[in-house]
Amino acid sequence: MISSMHEYGVVFRTVGRLLVFFSLVLLVPLVWIFEETSVTHCLISFVLPSLISLTIGLIVSRLSKAEKEEVITVKEGAVIVTFSWASAVVISALPYIIYGLLNFSQAIFEATSGWTTTGLTMFQDVEGLPKPILFWRSFTQYLGGAGFAVIMMSTIIGPTGLGFYQAEGRVDNIAPNIRHSTRLIVTYYLLYALFGTIALKFAGLSFFDALNHSFTALATGGFSTKNNSIASFNKLSVELILMFLMFLGSMGFGIHHTFWSRDWHALKKNSEPKQMLVLIFLGTVCVSLAGVGKVFSTPADALRHSLFQIISALTGTGFSTVDLTSWLFFPTGLFVLIVLMLLGGCMDSTSGGIKQYRLSVLIKAFKISLRRFLLPKSSVVYVEIWKGSTKKYLDPQLIKEAFLTSAVYVISHALGTIILTLFGYTLEEAMFEFASALAGVGLSCGITSSTMPLGAMWTLTIGMFMGRLEFLVVVYALAKIFSNLFRSFSEKA
Repeated sequence: MISSMHEYGVVFRTVGRLLVFFSLVLLVPLVWIFEETSVTHCLISFVLPSLISLTIGLIVSRLSKAEKEEVITVKEGAVIVTFSWASAVVISALPYIIYGLLNFSQAIFEATSGWTTTGLTMFQDVEGLPKPILFWRSFTQYLGGAGFAVIMMSTIIGPTGLGFYQAEGRVDNIAPNIRHSTRLIVTYYLLYALFGTIALKFAGLSFFDALNHSFTALATGGFSTKNNSIASFNKLSVELILMFLMFLGSMGFGIHHTFWSRDWHALKKNSEPKQMLVLIFLGTVCVSLAGVGKVFSTPADALRHSLFQIISALTGTGFSTVDLTSWLFFPTGLFVLIVLMLLGGCMDSTSGGIKQYRLSVLIKAFKISLRRFLLPKSSVVYVEIWKGSTKKYLDPQLIKEAFLTSAVYVISHALGTIILTLFGYTLEEAMFEFASALAGVGLSCGITSSTMPLGAMWTLTIGMFMGRLEFLVVVYALAKIFSNLFRSFSEKA
């Protein structure tokens, strides 16, 4: 398959180890096995996929000819990330299929929605699902939020995995070496989840509901254990806690590390949190004022529900306290949510979308262009941009990456919207639903269901997967594979 098995040895070894580790992850939902009437059925639904993951992992690992000290390059990292996420999605779909809850396409959609922290779901009655399945949905989002690849890497790859770390979407280290960086990410993530679970329990939720919603809020995922999402609780205290957790999840891990390191100077220099707060304020004011008398009965309701939906959309979570199908007749609200979903949260966070860091780069690029126009030609202009505790200067490469990624998002959104309209959906429905899938949000205006056309289902599935890995990682991985295949066939010829 490849011109040299040795060249891909590190890929086989890493993906194999990930799958071996993943076989243990699949057993975690069995904590809730004795709360189900059919213990044997539940056991088979998770143990069988675990054995499959273990077997494939061991076989793939044996294909490796790599030396242990080999460093993972960015090119190899792209291939590893693409295959590890694709493998995790397929194997994660098996419990839904074995349980008899979903068919293959539906199960792939649900698993993709989980790992990409999107939150769109095939289940119409989640309250009737077995607890191990409900937990599995939340757990996949929790792992997918921090990056399955990054979490596993902290344990099994260590300091050789720089390319893996960068390809998965983490462009900055928060500590001097990769293993330490990823362990810090896991530590913060676990502590926040513990805090969220305790806070939601005190707010009146059961332990199971508190744990699941803490996982999915922090992962900015949006899977809920209730049919009507957060509207089922109808508690302001619960909504406030979840808004805080969603905002935490949308902050880059570098920002979290800067905060806990008490580097207040660097923290103030980071533009992403400030941009998000401005967008939340503007979005809430706009939707509240426009929605009173249309979708909100009182100004108080308008403020409460607008704020929650705006934070949910911008952070890419997908929780809701209202029925968004009624917003199809509220174009102002839909437009604001679409824009915020596509913009997304901070870089290196659990959020999807274009990301606030790139938005900051584009804004600063415009400012520097204006300054250069006004200043004498001989003037040299430097513009700094902070990410966590790291200061960078705006350069052509940074601007190019921001423009390229933003353009790909916009073009992909337009393409996905057109495809969905071909299945008979209105332009407003198609724009909203595909933006939600592409940015990993999970808010739905009613398109997503188990009875939707198969072509529309796979369009949203591909949108979720490509959007989570930010397109170029998958494109680079496929380009490398096909390039090596072509070279291999040329050499044989």
